[in-house]
Amino acid sequence: MDRSQDSNELIELEYIFPIINGKVSMAINRKMYRNFRKEGLEITPEQWTVLSFLWREDGVSQQALCDATFKDKPSMTRLIDNLAKLDMVERRMSPNDRRSNLVYLTEKGRSIEGKANAAVNETMKYAFAGIGDEGLSLVRQLLKIVFNNIQESLQG
Repeated sequence: MDRSQDSNELIELEYIFPIINGKVSMAINRKMYRNFRKEGLEITPEQWTVLSFLWREDGVSQQALCDATFKDKPSMTRLIDNLAKLDMVERRMSPNDRRSNLVYLTEKGRSIEGKANAAVNETMKYAFAGIGDEGLSLVRQLLKIVFNNIQESLQG
């Protein structure tokens, strides 16, 4: 490989790494946060990820939420505490293990699903504007490969 090719690869990494490393995610989160406010919701994108999981599967352990959202236990504890303060979720003792709590949606937490998902859909509409179905499919496929590669490397 010649020097100009090395230089081109470095330039590519300078563009690709910040994108994969969170620049796009931060921009999407900023837009999502604004869209939540437009809908009158006082939640964050991180809180939405927890609520979104609970809308599909209510009454789960904190560990299940950690696994689903890739958050560590202290971060998840903080997220659940803040959602509880907003009266969106509640902890209940597990019927199978008295040492463990399960996280459930409250009526308020269930009631915002439509507005919250509308805000997220609006955000995604902006994020993916100009990208057709074929392009979206390719992006999904490539990011899934990148994610799986990293996950596999962390397990080994």
